[in-house]
Amino acid sequence: MEEFGKIALKDPAIDRLVDDETMKEAERGEVVVDGQLAGWVLKMVADLRICLTAPDDVRVERIAKRDRLGLEDARKETGLRESVQGERYRKHYGFKVEDRSIYHLVLDTSLLSMEDTAKVLRTAAVAVKAKIGGAQPRKP
Repeated sequence: MEEFGKIALKDPAIDRLVDDETMKEAERGEVVVDGQLAGWVLKMVADLRICLTAPDDVRVERIAKRDRLGLEDARKETGLRESVQGERYRKHYGFKVEDRSIYHLVLDTSLLSMEDTAKVLRTAAVAVKAKIGGAQPRKP
C-alpha cells in the first residue's frame, strides 16, 4: 500500500480513475461509499458524509492487530502512509486530510463498540433518508 501511495503521488491519473469509479458507484443511488477521499470526491452529490476517526494510539493498535504487526512497525508504517497520502491529497486535490469541515458527522470510533457505532451510523442514515424522502442522489 505504501508503494501504491508513492506511485499515485507522482501520477494523478491513478486517483482520477478511482474517483471516476467512485462517482459511478454513487450515481447508482442508495449506496454507501467508503474511502478516505469519498467525502471529498462526492461532496456535491452525497446526502450524508461521515468521517470515522479514532485517536492515533487506538488506530495503531487496530492496524497492528489487523495486519499482525508489532506496535512500533504499525506506527511506522501508518506514519509513512499518512505522510504520503497527505502530500498526495494536497498536491492533487488541494485539501488537507485533517480538514473535516465537509462532513455532516464526525464520529470517534473509540468511544463505542462496533455494534453501537453501527447503530449511530444507521440512525443517521435513516434520518437523512427520511428527511430527503429517499430521493436519488443529485447529479454532479
